[in-house]
Amino acid sequence: MKRISILGSTGSIGTSTLDVIAAHPAEFEITALAAGRNVALLKTQVDRFRPRLAVVADPLSADQLKRLIENGRQTEILFGPEGYREAAAVSGTDMVVSAMVGAAGLLPTLAAIEAGRDIALANKETLVMAGGLVLRKAVERGVRIIPVDSEHSAIFQCLQGNRREDVRRIILTASGGPFLNASKETLMAVTPAQALQHPNWTMGKKITVDSATMMNKGLEVIEALWLFDVPLSAVQVLIHPRSIVHSLVEYRDGSMIAQLGVPDMRTPISYALSFPRRLEPTAPLLDLTRVGALEFREPDRERFPCLDLAYRAARAGGTLPAVLNAANEIAVAAFIDGMIPFMGIYDLTEQVLSRHNVLDEPAIDDIMAADRWAREEAEKLLKGLAN
Repeated sequence: MKRISILGSTGSIGTSTLDVIAAHPAEFEITALAAGRNVALLKTQVDRFRPRLAVVADPLSADQLKRLIENGRQTEILFGPEGYREAAAVSGTDMVVSAMVGAAGLLPTLAAIEAGRDIALANKETLVMAGGLVLRKAVERGVRIIPVDSEHSAIFQCLQGNRREDVRRIILTASGGPFLNASKETLMAVTPAQALQHPNWTMGKKITVDSATMMNKGLEVIEALWLFDVPLSAVQVLIHPRSIVHSLVEYRDGSMIAQLGVPDMRTPISYALSFPRRLEPTAPLLDLTRVGALEFREPDRERFPCLDLAYRAARAGGTLPAVLNAANEIAVAAFIDGMIPFMGIYDLTEQVLSRHNVLDEPAIDDIMAADRWAREEAEKLLKGLAN
């Protein structure tokens, strides 16, 4: 039996992970659940899975959870950054599912690696911000990092049994989001409600907006560089509106290997949890007779310029990817709150990137400082827009 700790248990990846675990009770045991402020859902999870530890964002949420849980003192309740680090390193855990949203997932994931826990990685920001540091630490501690993102899981699967030196390129597929065929004029008037209607996937607000701007695909490009040790020139993005082909690998002889499946995160989650084995399916099976044509096209970088911002940050390296991620997080939150227009996400993020002095080969303190600087700079720009 594999013992699992989940960082971000009440988010879309966390709840899907618990669906997989509930479907295979003989395979897995939950040791810790860490969430934010969704105390009601976490309470339900704690009652069902009986972890040794549950973590929330703040003392008030911790007090609420203590009053609600039904299993008395069987589950210890902690809160805040120290609590998240405890959940990441709790004794007896075999694997940590890193599914917290945004930059908040970096330090807990590093704590899990330091504790020698294998990582099922859904928090792409960990590698976007500090890929070199994270992978070096994983090697030092003998930790495996198994990707959970559907695209990176697909690539990971397509690489199995093949020589890495034979890889010509990696092709990340993107649905194109809800505005794939929208005009620039339409994009200028997009509302948060429209941006949160993804055609294929059910995800959290932030990643759904990132999908609509294609920033999510840009962050995935940076993640792929670290996960698969390939140059930026060997990573291509193609639009595939059906989200059936999750990604592909092309080899030097021209052969392409693709991974296909329904757009359901329970499939890559199941593979990450059980690797190198495969479990019986939790998600629906793909019916090829009903798929029809599989369309691919180049992304329109003029209408979706956030993709080029990510390539720019990847080429520069150093602290710029962390700045990209932080500025985008502030910009997306501002858009959802109605403070800036949809295309303003690009404008605000680009302005912050242009003001940053890149530090090469940063330490973790440098990365966190760059993250703070970018957030403060983005907030200053937002205040200027409001005045």
